Amino acid sequence: MDLYLFDFDQTLYAYDFHKRLPALAELTNCTQYHLAKSWWVAGHEERADRGEYATVDAYLEAWGEATGTVLTLKAWQQSRGAAMTRSDSAVDALRYATTLGTASLLSNNNILFRTSLPVLAPDVADILGDHDLVSADLGVTKPNPHIFELALERFGAAPADALFLDDNARNVSAAQNFGIHAFQVPSVDHVPDGAAMRAAIDAFAAR
Repeated sequence: MDLYLFDFDQTLYAYDFHKRLPALAELTNCTQYHLAKSWWVAGHEERADRGEYATVDAYLEAWGEATGTVLTLKAWQQSRGAAMTRSDSAVDALRYATTLGTASLLSNNNILFRTSLPVLAPDVADILGDHDLVSADLGVTKPNPHIFELALERFGAAPADALFLDDNARNVSAAQNFGIHAFQVPSVDHVPDGAAMRAAIDAFAAR
């Protein structure tokens, strides 16, 4: 059976970090500059995406130590949600893919994101069930080719029988170099173009 692997940010939902950071600053009573410098610039979010903070508590504890602020899971969800906009057509494309084969998330994201998916994107969580692969669980991030190897092994699929959809050109190229069919998702007015995704899915299914 064919396998369809979907990124999340700018693939299923639009994502704008410039909306997330102000929300975090307000929720933690801190400046945007300090949070950006002490967490993102210091590399903590990348470590979280690689699974170095393997639990929700570990992430929140590391956040507190790095930024000197208190962050709760609810506040993290609120700030993450503030940066996200649903693409109806993209979610429809995901749902359509499940009628043709197995569909799964394959996203560079941390453990809080996977835990919070039913809150942040209940439609996507409902469609995917437990097919919610994120880099934090796999211990490696895109575009490292090992992440594609692990995803294929999880579902018992061959590279030639998989389609990967992602907005990032480097990730798409890495998947193609691994032998996976891949499509770079365009955006219309900063929202993922689900119609283009649907066309790519049809072309792959008809190969």
